[in-house]
Amino acid sequence: MSARAWIHVIPEAEATGELQALYAQEFDAEKQGTDNIMAVHSLNPPTLRAHADLYHTVMHAQSPLRRSEREMVALVVSAINQCRY
Repeated sequence: MSARAWIHVIPEAEATGELQALYAQEFDAEKQGTDNIMAVHSLNPPTLRAHADLYHTVMHAQSPLRRSEREMVALVVSAINQCRY
């Protein structure tokens, strides 16, 4: 049996200030919300901002790898680590 982590998050509807702005910035229109991997930072918004900045730099900054290649690398690493994200 595998254990599942439980992390308290502030729901988007209850977010205020910096967190509300970050949720809006990271809003996924297709999923109609912020990804859980970002929402786990809701109790400490600066870590959400840092995570988002890192993700956007890795996935969108100039690179010899195309975006699709970066996504494939992320998918393979996640699969190896048995991670849904």
